[in-house]
Amino acid sequence: MHRSEFLKGMLLLGIGLQVSPLSLFANNPTSYTASQLTGKGGLQLIGSSQQLQEEVWHAYEKMQSAAKSENINIQVVSGYRSYDRQKTIYEAKYRSFTREGMTPEEAISEILKYSTLPGTSRHHWGTEMDIIDANQPQPASVLEEEHYHGDGVYSKMKTWLDQHAESFGFYEVYTNKEDRKGFQYEPWHFSYKPISVPMLEEFMCLDIEAFLTADNLSGKEILTGDFLHKYYMENIFDINPELLP
Repeated sequence: MHRSEFLKGMLLLGIGLQVSPLSLFANNPTSYTASQLTGKGGLQLIGSSQQLQEEVWHAYEKMQSAAKSENINIQVVSGYRSYDRQKTIYEAKYRSFTREGMTPEEAISEILKYSTLPGTSRHHWGTEMDIIDANQPQPASVLEEEHYHGDGVYSKMKTWLDQHAESFGFYEVYTNKEDRKGFQYEPWHFSYKPISVPMLEEFMCLDIEAFLTADNLSGKEILTGDFLHKYYMENIFDINPELLP
């Protein structure tokens, strides 16, 4: 699919037409199963504590090796994430926020600042990685924006990545572009474009509303119709445009 067709599909969703994402992309041939695209299993992954698809891992190793010449030790702190793991994160946050008095819709909106709905995480694909510089003193909470800019411990790494990551196939996903919606800025999250772009295209062949309805997610009564159209537009599509099909 050409980017113009993809953006046309996004526009149809954005203007409020009741068009299923499935109907927009249903004619595409697929090479990934629904289970692989939603974190249910079936991907061939390598790595120990953090895993990625093999091609992604080897590209990461090449980038890591190049950065070491600048005394930067790029390490993955979050790679592949299964559906069950994402659901555990979602459910824990939902319980916490609703106990604080939030409505189901408020709780889900708060979750979606940094976490995805289970089954829709890019981390399900084995193409995404959250990274730090292991040569630096590690703060208590490593994935914080302040660490990647200014005097932050990972600012040297981030400057290097801004200059070199794309030459290895890695692109920042959730940029700090002012008018971008959806997930908050994540200077630590990089995606391997050669595989994640076709996986996103195939992901959009799935009927996610039916997928989410079938599972017993907390707040699932919210995850229908207009809410999911907005979620697609802001959280799935409103990313670095280099990572769109």
